[in-house]
Amino acid sequence: MAAPPRTTRAPKAEAAGVSAARIRLGRVFRVESKDYFLLLGTTLFLVVFGLVMVLSSSSVESNLEDGGFFVQATRQGLYALFGIPIMLIASRMPERAWMSVAWPLLIVSCALQLLVVATPLGVTVGGNTNWLAIGGVQFQPSELIKVALVIWLGLIVTKKQAQLGDFTHGILPILLVGGGAIGLVLLGGDLGTVMIMGGMLMGALFLIGVRIRLLLPPVLLGLAVFVMVAVSSDSRMRRITAFVRENCSTAYDDDCWQIQHGRFALANGGIFGVGLGNSTAKWSWLPAADNDFIFAIIGEELGLIGAVVVIGLFVLLAVAFARVLRAARTPFAKTVTAAVLVWVVGQACVNIGVVLGVFPVLGVPLPLVSAGGTALLTTLFAIGVVLSVARDPEAATRAAARAAARAAGRTTR
Repeated sequence: MAAPPRTTRAPKAEAAGVSAARIRLGRVFRVESKDYFLLLGTTLFLVVFGLVMVLSSSSVESNLEDGGFFVQATRQGLYALFGIPIMLIASRMPERAWMSVAWPLLIVSCALQLLVVATPLGVTVGGNTNWLAIGGVQFQPSELIKVALVIWLGLIVTKKQAQLGDFTHGILPILLVGGGAIGLVLLGGDLGTVMIMGGMLMGALFLIGVRIRLLLPPVLLGLAVFVMVAVSSDSRMRRITAFVRENCSTAYDDDCWQIQHGRFALANGGIFGVGLGNSTAKWSWLPAADNDFIFAIIGEELGLIGAVVVIGLFVLLAVAFARVLRAARTPFAKTVTAAVLVWVVGQACVNIGVVLGVFPVLGVPLPLVSAGGTALLTTLFAIGVVLSVARDPEAATRAAARAAARAAGRTTR
């Protein structure tokens, strides 16, 4: 009896299934706008670049503190491995989903920050009580408050769109709730984060069209509170004013040490840099080399050219946010985009300005680049929210219609 013919139907079906899945995945991203891809691509590039620089800048201290050259970089890589999918998942969520979680997310994040400042669970790092230790895990609830404020602000602006020209009924409720959340962070003494959060709140309201005369009083009040908190601590005041001291260029005390060695690192890099991995400042000379002062390591290893490229990437990120903001169709989309724009780009400007000596040392990381798991996760999550409003809701329908028309054309032929 002749053997039955061998069938190739199963492999063909399997190949067809894989091909169909690939086509569907490609179609998901192909229908998005150019602004979506510009923001996504710039973000991913900065994250990858940050992982490389964290590996380079943290290797020495990581070996001394953790017993391995790659411990800190591996930890940062794991955060990125979780953060990027979180960003992509967030980018597929509709506005109504964000609005439904706005209040719960803000309440939970504020409750966690209250545990930081009011219970022994709070951990002090660098003079700031801004960390929460639960079950052997440490994280910063203040970073979660940033994301919560972004989403909550989008919800409130949507509900009070018609009242934003009235200070009492429109702006004051926003300032009371937002200011209360920021005040919880201020209790921990983290002035840098407080400044970024306050700028994010005021900047977002300004960018969506709230008149300056309504924002000027709370801005002046916030500056007054900032100054009072700063002068209340002698050590904090010395750190803030160190960058304007005449003898700081030659002094080697605790207040000038980080500023001076950050400048030394930039000067050592010159135009072309000393080469990736060849920094001398990271050999325990520059505190927070992988975090607050990572831009100094970038300038030393990659030179002026590398530093300018990093600045250019953040300019490109600002352009991507601005394009999404201009194309936004709803109050929620405009508000969350404006808030994340001020947060990420503003914090980058402050971080780079501190390293260059333009601002006093405020202790804020370079977004998407510096080491820090909580900051990376929350920043990627916030950008995912912006990506969700950058999507074109009608693009998928148009793409399906074009695909159907092409299929119909092939059938008639």
